[in-house]
Amino acid sequence: MSKRVQFISVPVLSLLLFFASCGDKGEQKGAAAGKPGGPQANVVKDYPVITIVPKTTTLFTDFPATVQGQQNIEIRPKIDGYIQTIYVDEGATVRKGQMLFQISAPQYEQEVRTAQANIKIAQAEVNAAEMQVNKVRPLVEKDIISKYELQSAQYTLQARQAALAQARATLANARTNLGYTSITSPVNGVVGTIPYKIGSLVSSNTAQPLTTVSNIGNIYAYFSINEKQALDFSRNTKGATTQQRLATVPPVSLILSTGAEFPQKGRVETASGLINTETGSLSVRATFANPGNIVRSGSSGVVRIPRTVDSAVLVPQKATYEVQGKKFVYIVESTGTVRSAEIRVMENGNGQYFVVQEGLRPGEKIVLEGVAALKEGAAIKPREVNTDSVYQAMMQ
Repeated sequence: MSKRVQFISVPVLSLLLFFASCGDKGEQKGAAAGKPGGPQANVVKDYPVITIVPKTTTLFTDFPATVQGQQNIEIRPKIDGYIQTIYVDEGATVRKGQMLFQISAPQYEQEVRTAQANIKIAQAEVNAAEMQVNKVRPLVEKDIISKYELQSAQYTLQARQAALAQARATLANARTNLGYTSITSPVNGVVGTIPYKIGSLVSSNTAQPLTTVSNIGNIYAYFSINEKQALDFSRNTKGATTQQRLATVPPVSLILSTGAEFPQKGRVETASGLINTETGSLSVRATFANPGNIVRSGSSGVVRIPRTVDSAVLVPQKATYEVQGKKFVYIVESTGTVRSAEIRVMENGNGQYFVVQEGLRPGEKIVLEGVAALKEGAAIKPREVNTDSVYQAMMQ
């Protein structure tokens, strides 16, 4: 009997030892999980969040522009001749009436002398005709000769007077042509290139001008806006005419090719009345004062137009992410989880923030940084960041 009991107890004891060892391993795993550095389940991370507060902001839209002087005048000869003297150099600043070129054309001097001589001849003939009239008149009055003799003398006098007037006109024309040999600047400006040198034969049919004088006291920046922008401008500005609407546009800036901002502010003054069917754009002109002739005609730049938006919902660009061309933010729910929300933003050139038109309301909280690591419904530990300080950093 004792042998049977002993035989049965051996398997039972083995099972007890097996379950005991399993229990020890489970306890060891649980203890390892509680140790520092061990695996953590459902860890809630800390994320900075901001509360959306409406702000007044200024948006900037940039348009590539070409710069032209107020006047670009081609200097061309009106007569044929050789360049005798060049009084200015390329790039020189000139005043209105200042001498630029002297053209040698002796034939025009001769025409003046000839015209002066013809005037003397015509004047002598007029004097002779007047003497004849004075001689005939008393004879006619005394009925010594026919009155037709007086009429003939008077007609001769009128013909001689007309010839004198023609001679004087010829002299004036000759003097005008002679004046064309001296070429002066028509405006204040800057001299361009001078392709012809002393001794070159020039005429009114010469292909290239002698030079170009650019009046750059004021400069024009020409840029284009597309059809949609033109319609938005007409819809969102007050005024019955284009000029009245343009008058509401605030002063604009000119960004030079160096990236520096031109110190003078400009005004948008004119817009083309037609949309270019090839490009679908509208040509617009902004005018800037150019003291010191800093900017030259032919330069390039960017016209920057400001636009003030009241009660704007601003979102830092780093708080957004993009999927298939759409922008999203993570809104923090009251439960501590995040929810992705699509937003529609306005175009602006700030580069630091977006102005939200749809998808976000004032008072909602969004994740400021680290959005790339988040997923829909993820639990976070919100760390409130001062909204004003974030906005101030974005505006700088």
